[in-house]
Amino acid sequence: MSAKETGIFLQLMKNEGRRSLYLGLTPALTRSVLYGGLRLGLYEPTKVSFDWAFGSTNVLVKIASGAFAGAFSTALTNPVEVVKVRLQMNPNAVPIAEVRDIVSKEGIGALWKGVGPAMVRAAALTASQLATYDEAKRILVKRTSLEEGFHLHLCSSVVAGLVSTLITAPMDMIKTRLMLQQGSESTKTYRNGFHCGYKVVRKEGPLALYKGGFAIFARLGPQTMITFILCEKLRSLAGLHTM
Repeated sequence: MSAKETGIFLQLMKNEGRRSLYLGLTPALTRSVLYGGLRLGLYEPTKVSFDWAFGSTNVLVKIASGAFAGAFSTALTNPVEVVKVRLQMNPNAVPIAEVRDIVSKEGIGALWKGVGPAMVRAAALTASQLATYDEAKRILVKRTSLEEGFHLHLCSSVVAGLVSTLITAPMDMIKTRLMLQQGSESTKTYRNGFHCGYKVVRKEGPLALYKGGFAIFARLGPQTMITFILCEKLRSLAGLHTM
């Protein structure tokens, strides 16, 4: 963790207490259940459909399957993400009241603020996670002594967590900045995701795209490992083939 991230953490704990670390927890959990279930559930059927259409399940098909599953899932759940970000900025807000406030002041379209970058980010995240995990498993089974089981799933998910963090950290930062900006089109700082990324790089440098990168990996790394290990176990218990 960088010195700046440590300073922000300590400042939050001092000024707002431990509760501030869990602001927006309810919508975050709601989105995780909906988004996580959709993207994982859609990956295999999409891959099978692409296999039927193109006669192949190579790495490009896996990437395309993950990208579709992630983009479609986040398009449906983006309003919950917007509410989560707003609640994190307003500790006293109530989720339903916040939704009404957003719609009344900014229109229903405000619930889909940042949906473009969010879909790109979700497509990149799901594609990088699932395709990397899928390929890592195949390569490890082929080139090492690892067999289907916990250790193979753990090693593959660690690789997937690292790759997905490197790919999605810049998109996460851009998505958050777009969601936080308010006002009319003429007064907004950023017009779209590309404009946001361009202004950040120009004013703050390329490394600014990875601000909070350690914190992202601290969340995404363990999340990826837990997700895939549990998913594989549940698939086994349900009598389904492994991913």
